[in-house]
Amino acid sequence: MPKSQQVIGAIVTQGLLPLYFNQDVNKSLAILRSLYRAGIKVVEYTNRGEAALENFKHLINVRNLEMNDLIIGVGTIKNMQQALDFLEAGADFLVSPGYLPDVASYCVSKDIMFGPGCMTPTEIIAAENAGIKFIKLFPGDLLGVGFLKGIKEIFPQLVFMPTGGVDATEESIASWFKAGASAVGMGGKLVSKALMEDVDTKAIEEKAEEVLKMIQKIKSTN
Repeated sequence: MPKSQQVIGAIVTQGLLPLYFNQDVNKSLAILRSLYRAGIKVVEYTNRGEAALENFKHLINVRNLEMNDLIIGVGTIKNMQQALDFLEAGADFLVSPGYLPDVASYCVSKDIMFGPGCMTPTEIIAAENAGIKFIKLFPGDLLGVGFLKGIKEIFPQLVFMPTGGVDATEESIASWFKAGASAVGMGGKLVSKALMEDVDTKAIEEKAEEVLKMIQKIKSTN
């Protein structure tokens, strides 16, 4: 398992954290392969359904066989048991929609990257004081670019990634990076439900390639 700082570095370098879930294990695997072919090296599989844990075990097996430089984490972790289950299944990092003190403490003690979802300075301070280095600003559409601009200088040591409300357009992504984001989390705006259901792997691959190029261009001009 890569260390916490390695995972953060990989997400920051990529500038993008794709996240998705599909109940169908074969669709989940096809999407993972498409993202990898596009050049994605870090991905979040979201714990959104009953099949998530079993599907994730299959993703890890295929990753180990075919894509051993791919870092795979799990999102929507809501309690300690889920964290332990997915770490045992091979998760390289964990992401949550909220701040979980017990998960934060455990991950910091084991040098595992944990990205808690925060939407107030109080939550961000609590996470920082617990030793967390990576903050998921969630929901991004509700908080807005102005929120990140307003707090960034108070937390110079933290890495911020907005998730929710980030569009796959240069204007939207650039506005977040200018405000101080180091990466953006993208779900349905990158891997839409329609593309998932149709298993349109070529379209998924092309979209991911396009967004990656866009982000590298934005980062080079920031």
